[in-house]
Amino acid sequence: MADIDADALLPNDRVKQAALAGDVTQLTRGASNRYAEEGDTFEVDGQQFEVTSVEDRTLGDLTDADAKREGSESLEAYKKRMERVHPGEFEWDETSEVRTYRFERR
Repeated sequence: MADIDADALLPNDRVKQAALAGDVTQLTRGASNRYAEEGDTFEVDGQQFEVTSVEDRTLGDLTDADAKREGSESLEAYKKRMERVHPGEFEWDETSEVRTYRFERR
């Protein structure tokens, strides 16, 4: 367990604010880097969060429930958002390996 910089896990201010609002409680990132470990903590605007799980998966494993925890209304909306925010560098491939980080406010 370590105290990590929120910037290491949460890529931008929109995601940080969504985490503070409780709209984002999980983030899925590429599996090539490990951004946090289960039990790590981080702070956003004075609020403490704890990483409750880290899971290796594929994009094909993601569900509507995962998409909602990531702040999207559905898996289809999540796919479109990922393609929009990563133009030219992201293509949805069901077999792509990813790592899902779940976290909660302490």
